[in-house]
Amino acid sequence: MTPSIPQKLIDAGISISHTFEPGDLGRLVEIHGIQNFHDYGFSPFHEAYCAQIACDFILNPDPGRSKAWLAKKDGVVVGSVFICEVPDDVAQLRLLFADRSVRGSRLGRWLTEDSVRYCREAGFKKVFLWTVDGLERAIAIYRSLGFELTDEKTQVVWGRESRELRFDLVFTQ
Repeated sequence: MTPSIPQKLIDAGISISHTFEPGDLGRLVEIHGIQNFHDYGFSPFHEAYCAQIACDFILNPDPGRSKAWLAKKDGVVVGSVFICEVPDDVAQLRLLFADRSVRGSRLGRWLTEDSVRYCREAGFKKVFLWTVDGLERAIAIYRSLGFELTDEKTQVVWGRESRELRFDLVFTQ
């Protein structure tokens, strides 16, 4: 359990794990695929994309400073965020998600805050992420933590045309 987890999340029965147990990968991919289909119309390609990110993370023989946060309720994954180390002391934030069953608990905000705190403490120069226009709850969290929009591109992805947005947070030393 992460010592900094807020009491509100503990009271909601949410715990945090940094390692995968059997079934966690499948559940993580399932909730991303189903909920993002219902909320945003993403196709099964999005679910496969999430699976590939998680599989690459798990199978990485040299994870370095990469780290995962798996939020669980009653032993079942209900949220996640990954920090993936990339070259030049840079981190990429990936797979931020809070299941519909825990919306309102501020889990997504806490996962983002804790992963950014980790990036600072681990000595990364910056952290970046890609998201798509329309994910307003997540974008609001990123902006509130100081992430700035640095790039955008429009392409057909996950079954629809999307405007992809890159946000960066540079740490001052």
